[in-house]
Amino acid sequence: MSPYVKTCSVLLKKSAREKIVFMDNFLWWKNTFIYEFYVDKFAGNFKKLAANLDYFTALGINCLHVLPHYPSPMIDDGYDVSDYRAVRPELGTLGDFRKFVREAHVRKIRILIDLILNHVSSEHPWFREARSSKNNSKRDYFIWSETNTELKDSINAFPHLKPNNWIYNKATNDYYYATFYPEQPDLNWNNPRVFEEMMEIMDFWIESGVDGFRLDAASHLIKKEGTLSKSLPETHLLLKKIRSRLTRIAPYKVLLAEVPDTLDEVKKYFGDGGGDECNLVYHFPMSESLILAVIRNDRTQIDKLIAASFDIPAGCQWAVFLRNHDELSLQTLGSDAGKEILEHCDPGRKYLFGEKWGLSMRLASMFKEDKEKIKKAFSILLSIPASTVIYYGEEIGMVNDKSIGEQKDTRRYVRGVFDWAAARAQMKDPHSLFSFVAALIRKRTDTRDNSPK
Repeated sequence: MSPYVKTCSVLLKKSAREKIVFMDNFLWWKNTFIYEFYVDKFAGNFKKLAANLDYFTALGINCLHVLPHYPSPMIDDGYDVSDYRAVRPELGTLGDFRKFVREAHVRKIRILIDLILNHVSSEHPWFREARSSKNNSKRDYFIWSETNTELKDSINAFPHLKPNNWIYNKATNDYYYATFYPEQPDLNWNNPRVFEEMMEIMDFWIESGVDGFRLDAASHLIKKEGTLSKSLPETHLLLKKIRSRLTRIAPYKVLLAEVPDTLDEVKKYFGDGGGDECNLVYHFPMSESLILAVIRNDRTQIDKLIAASFDIPAGCQWAVFLRNHDELSLQTLGSDAGKEILEHCDPGRKYLFGEKWGLSMRLASMFKEDKEKIKKAFSILLSIPASTVIYYGEEIGMVNDKSIGEQKDTRRYVRGVFDWAAARAQMKDPHSLFSFVAALIRKRTDTRDNSPK
């Protein structure tokens, strides 16, 4: 038994911090079915979402990943947070959120939320204070430059949307650092107060009942001169510190890391031998290879990846998926395989995210609504001995949203409104894609006691 599992076993028995709903399995993330969605796009608001929980039960889902629900100017569809302790008004109230969590728990459905640690909105009170004066107490919550020449080797995640990561601030005649949108200033994690602030936010949502956190852009947290500012040793030390603190207060809460990178790099986010960083990590190389396997009708690469992937700590697990709310990254396949996917799925390059960074397409759009290919993709996905993530609408064959017109941020094409008419019709049809996916999940659920622990 790993040190992390031993710690969890002891603390779980001693914890009186909150009522524990799922006493049967504190390592629940080892074999779970996660459904990822935007509340407004899927149900409208939290009250309507709570009223539609039976949909997840019918599909076989036992964990929900709620994409950002915080107040936000919505420059980046909610990943630009202006208040970490509230609910966006159009989604309801904090009370509505907490009631939704309680009702989900009654159905033994757990809840994950996004925790955006790398940056805030430029409308967040911290940054509004920080940008007003060089002497403001919140100034060191962010990264500043007089010359905009530092960190020149660091990754610019959105090169097609901004020329570099330094954004001019007129009030103080200098520059702040932003890895993503200009309206998303990066936090300075070298400031201990930032750590304390974000941990207090984590406490707030634990008290609201959530079962874990997806750590957005986990590899970008620490910036360092002369590096890509990605997956630095200091970033791993920070994640260990976060995990250690969470283990002390709520060991049964999960951390899910978003790290689009090669297998060797992504594995590092589980931590050392005891699994002292993240319990779950997205398997981005598997996602890319899954699409290629369907195109080639050959799962050789999938089987090789499976064989190479599971030397991970005992208390940890992969989160495997086909698609999500972002572009399909093509970074780990190599240029030839990446071009093969592009030629098959998007020969006109309509849905490229940037010039070469990825492909913003839903599964059904990628496979030209070929039901058999979509079924093949789900069959392979659900054959992998890992936790499974399903992006909303993929189980009913939703396609890219073409009603929104041309977009510089092509990811918005995969974030359309959920098609409830199609969903209800497919739920009644035993030969539908929904019924096919639900049957695969039931089969996995029925045999999960025999899955690797």
